[in-house]
Amino acid sequence: MKKLTTLLLASTLLIAACGNDDSKKDDSKTSKKDDGVKAELKQATKAYDKYTDEQLNEFLKGTEKFVKAIENNDMAQAKALYPKVRMYYERSEPVAEAFGDLDPKIDARLADMKEEKKEKEWSGYHKIEKALYEDKKIDDVTKKDAQQLLKDAKELHAKADTLDIIPKLMLQGSVDLLNEVATSKITGEEEIYSHTDLYDFKANVEGAQKIYDLFKPILEKKDKKLSDDIQMNFDKVNQLLDKYKDNNGGYESFEKVSKKDRKAFADAVNALGEPLSKMAVITE
Repeated sequence: MKKLTTLLLASTLLIAACGNDDSKKDDSKTSKKDDGVKAELKQATKAYDKYTDEQLNEFLKGTEKFVKAIENNDMAQAKALYPKVRMYYERSEPVAEAFGDLDPKIDARLADMKEEKKEKEWSGYHKIEKALYEDKKIDDVTKKDAQQLLKDAKELHAKADTLDIIPKLMLQGSVDLLNEVATSKITGEEEIYSHTDLYDFKANVEGAQKIYDLFKPILEKKDKKLSDDIQMNFDKVNQLLDKYKDNNGGYESFEKVSKKDRKAFADAVNALGEPLSKMAVITE
């Protein structure tokens, strides 16, 4: 009887040991999987850091040309550069929160400054936009504003390497930006003087899509259907934008966009924002 009891005890211990080994193996697999995802997230974030650096580098180069046109009183050249240079900034907008006070210095609208009772502090691209498109003049004030803009663009460029960009900021920033496009930018409030809003929209969508493209391999492992849904909605938004391309590689004035198409675009961006907001699953 004692021998049988000893045998049973040994068997029980052996089974328990095997169970513990299996549990350790499962834990090890989970740990390796988590480490793999973390490594992929880190790699994607690093790639986005590089992308942002490139955009801000081109933004500075373009701003230098823009300011030179202002200095030379070249209204036509300044207007030609204005929407194209701004696209580099708008592509980076998902992480504009990391730009600190340089964002309002470079990109604030007069309406925002009035709301905060800071219109006397207004500076940046939109102030010069007003001079070019509404006031239709380049004077000493415009030139002074252009020099300040260049100074701020240089400071932002220098700050690019120190920006604190993390996956959460990238994901939330892209969703918030598209929500802004669909609810407020769609009214034409962003480029109220130049009506070059479609350039901004395209750049905003490209900036958000870059984030999706970088995280796509991770998302497809977690939720292939969600990834396909996001891609499909990006395609729809881009098709609507393509409708208003001009013959020079740019976009038509926003004034030419019908109310029907404005609504269709807002609806399409909203439809994109819904699945895009679920992309945070990659960090879980």
